Amino acid sequence: MTSSRSESAGVVGAHAKSDDPLAWAGDAGAAAVQFFLTDPQAWKAPPVRDDADALRATSVAVYVHAPYRINVATTNNRIRVPSRKLLMQHAQGAAELGARGIVVHGGHLAEGDDPSIGVENWRKTFAYAANDGGYPLPVLIENTAGGTNAVARRFDRLARLWDAVGDLGAGFCLDTCHAFAGGEDLSGIVERVLSITGRIDLVHANDSRDAFDSGADRHANLGAGTIDAATIADVCRAAGCDVVVETPGGPDAQRADIDLLRASM
Repeated sequence: MTSSRSESAGVVGAHAKSDDPLAWAGDAGAAAVQFFLTDPQAWKAPPVRDDADALRATSVAVYVHAPYRINVATTNNRIRVPSRKLLMQHAQGAAELGARGIVVHGGHLAEGDDPSIGVENWRKTFAYAANDGGYPLPVLIENTAGGTNAVARRFDRLARLWDAVGDLGAGFCLDTCHAFAGGEDLSGIVERVLSITGRIDLVHANDSRDAFDSGADRHANLGAGTIDAATIADVCRAAGCDVVVETPGGPDAQRADIDLLRASM
């Protein structure tokens, strides 16, 4: 497969509160911004935003994170079917803001479910979207930290997923905390991902509060957790794409993380 990496490094930004992401980006010194369009735990379509024109016009790279509720892999029809609808609604809302992509977690199945069902449900998700004209912007599937029957925690599962959706327009978001806590060594991880997906569209550069293979999704500021900050910077540099820190402490703390990455990239 060929890589989607550019010859030059991407921009570095931050995950922001959704009420005024551009002001947050300014305070954090961020050249990219990611945010939710609704409460991430809600089953709600995104509303019209007062700052839509500003977001479309900004030079800041805009990314949207889909609600956590979305799980298109599950065998539970009462979750899977509305998840497909919600993902399309938020993809359309993100496209209307000029976003470069929408990030969505790979999802999981119940204990004992056949993993191939989750893969097939992801394939059907893209197929159903194609019947309605397709997603209006790249859907960036993100690796996850926990779950013994997750679709995109372990990279052997990710490979099975990509065999099904890689040719259907799926993009990939690599989260360093999720990979580390999920049991994937960060050394050489970019090359391993590219051998599977052929692309990395976005990196979530996060330290982890917890140990390797803990399965815990708890982010820390760079250098304040259990991952060597230089290793995270190495991943960002090797990926050569846009980077977003999803670290705690507000814009001031994120500015320090962004400055660290920029100095290393």
